[in-house]
Formats: sequence, C-alpha cells, structure tokens
Amino acid sequence: MPELPEVETTVAGLRSVLEGRVLTRVEPRRADLRFPIPVDLRQRLTGARVTALSRRAKYGLIETDRGDMMIFHLGMSGRWRIAPTEIGVHDHLLIETDSGLLLSLNDPRRFGSLDLVRSEAWRAYGPFTRMGPEPLGPDFSATALARALEGKTASIKTTLLDQRVVAGLGNIYVCEALNMAGIAPTRPARRISRARLVLLVDAIRDVLTAAIAAGGSTLRDYARPDGELGYFSKQWRVYGREGENCACGGTIQRRTDGGRSTFYCPGCQR
Repeated sequence: MPELPEVETTVAGLRSVLEGRVLTRVEPRRADLRFPIPVDLRQRLTGARVTALSRRAKYGLIETDRGDMMIFHLGMSGRWRIAPTEIGVHDHLLIETDSGLLLSLNDPRRFGSLDLVRSEAWRAYGPFTRMGPEPLGPDFSATALARALEGKTASIKTTLLDQRVVAGLGNIYVCEALNMAGIAPTRPARRISRARLVLLVDAIRDVLTAAIAAGGSTLRDYARPDGELGYFSKQWRVYGREGENCACGGTIQRRTDGGRSTFYCPGCQR
C-alpha cells in the first residue's frame, strides 16, 4: 500500500502539472471505487482552476478556485498517470487541463477513494477528525507521543500503525524507524522511556524524509505520476530482508503481527 512518502511524492508530481491549470475535462469512468464517487464531481470540477495541492496522512488534497477540494486515497494499488499513452480499464478518472495534458487515476484493485468537500471544511472530513499529528509536522514530538502512548498495552509496532496516534505511518516505515531507534517492535507502547521516544521521533522523521527524497518505495504497482519508480527500497535497513545481516551484525528476522509482516533485528532492538 502506498504510504506517506509515496503520497507526498505523488502530490509533488501532480503539483508540477496541475497547480494553476484549469480543468477542462473531468471524467469519472465508473460510479465507485472503494466508496461511491460523488455524483456531482464532474460538474463541480470542470472549468475550475487548481489553486493548491497538499497531503494529509495518506490522502492527497487538490483545491480549486471554486472553494472545492478533491480528496483522493490511493488504496492498495492506486497511482496517478501523467500523459498515459493509452487508457485502460483500470483508469477510473480522467482529467485534462487547459494545457492539453491528460492525467488518469489508475486503480486495479479499486481500494482507493475519491471525495469532494468544501475547502474551508476539509479538516472536518470524516477520516481526518480521528487522526493524530503529522509525523513531519510541528505537533509531533516526544512529548506528544508520550501522551498518546499512555496506558497502551499493545506493542509499539501496532500502536504506531494506529492513525489516531500519528497520521500516515505504515508498515514499511514503522519497521524501519523502530530499527533505527533500536526499539523492539514487540515492546509495550507504554513502557518506552522518554529518552527512547526522543530517538524514535527523530528516526520516524529521518526515515520519512529519506524516503520522500528517494521518491518512495516500489511495491507492486506503485510508481510516481511520471512513471518513474521509487528507489527507497534500496535503502531499507530491515524491511523485506529476513535472514540478511543487520547493520549491527545481527540477523534480521520476520514475524507476523495482525496479518502484517514485521521485520526487525533482535540483536540491536530491545
């Protein structure tokens, strides 16, 4: 599933071709993805000018001069394509700009979503009201994380995947950050010292920043809007590296937690 760095990379790619452009064609090619597509999406966006693009957690936000904001989620396999050479059955939304450029939202598994809200009310959008702070934002700190972890008996790995604790983190980057901070994924969240939380916050910021700089990680169908692949997978410390050597000299192991694979090194993660 595309995680925060992949969505940030996607938004940056879209910004380069959409910001300031008029949407001359907006064509939903089916009635729903994971959820129904707003029936008035075509009417409200056609002729509008894109004024800003941003991200909240794993969602992309496209704002227009009509006071509307389209919110998209890439789900498991979604990606935007810029100037596709042909339109296929999995291209579920087509957008054309006044420059003549065509874009498509491609989602083979249809676990993504498209929604439309008024720009001034985007913070009240259902999923956003239950989210914690952005991990790259000023509200995410060791103090804030300590408060969020109080009384939580679940493992730190499971807890960090809870979007109510911190927004946008996914399986890959939680595994990487925990290894970087030297924290065992099975350690109870409430039993992590303040000093180690400082290391963890720094590790989360560092791994996300590095992943964004590398264009994200390439998993299954993910690619940047220009078709290029993300290369952060070449920098993975533990993820997908079961049986290989950790930087500490230990051996990376894998366990399954809640249906997700957890990669870690028992030698340096305590």
